[in-house]
Amino acid sequence: MYLGLGSNKGDCEATLHSALLELQVTLSGLRASSVYRTSPRYLVDQPDFYNLVVVGFTDLQPRALLAVTQSIEARFGRDRTREQSKGPRTLDIDILLYGETSLELPELVIPHPGMTERAFVLVPLLELAPDLQHPLLGRPFAAFLESTSGQGIYLHAGPPV
Repeated sequence: MYLGLGSNKGDCEATLHSALLELQVTLSGLRASSVYRTSPRYLVDQPDFYNLVVVGFTDLQPRALLAVTQSIEARFGRDRTREQSKGPRTLDIDILLYGETSLELPELVIPHPGMTERAFVLVPLLELAPDLQHPLLGRPFAAFLESTSGQGIYLHAGPPV
């Protein structure tokens, strides 16, 4: 199972590090990618984001995992009811992949629908799993990377944990 984490408000590096420590309680065998500084997409008048991807294992079902990730976000000050869509946030945790699971619920879609068009997801994902294939499209994630060139992604630091 793969999660994407991002932050662009407050002490982003400390937030990502602390969020990973909390995720270690839920995810066994957690491994994190390097941290990447990325230009904002969609709403560009905001600070750069710091992004990474983690892989791990859990016995939680997708909805339960979503509840855990949103609880962690809230502990770091995220209030989805008050924030601007695609705007600055202290912490964002997206469920990218959950094994081969395909799920479409109002609150959760797996695989994450935007992951193939986002360098801030693809670059750290491919760092962890260079040969990983999209479970629905049957194509390697690396095949989508070229279409994301020019999105402004820069290696910032090695894995935080």
